[in-house]
Amino acid sequence: MFEHIVLLKFKPDVPNEVKDGAIKRAHDFKGNIPGIVDLSAGINVTEEVEHMQGFTLGIRVTFEDQQACRDYIQHPLHQQLLQSIGPYVEGIVVMDYPFA
Repeated sequence: MFEHIVLLKFKPDVPNEVKDGAIKRAHDFKGNIPGIVDLSAGINVTEEVEHMQGFTLGIRVTFEDQQACRDYIQHPLHQQLLQSIGPYVEGIVVMDYPFA
């Protein structure tokens, strides 16, 4: 298995509709992009605000293997999400790791 975690920092004053739309699009990946085993996405509601660093949206995708993650990166649905939110994002963190 292979985990792909993305944290997004939106520019100030980005409407909630944009953030909600990104979550919906991410959820649409499951069942439509091969190799996805599990997926979750949501708005950061942590009470540890001193550690947020402005990151407001998280996406976690579990893949069958690393190759499935590589294929996902190029998949049209993923590329469409990137194009739709790109102008609103000012920071991103990605973490990938294999696990048993």
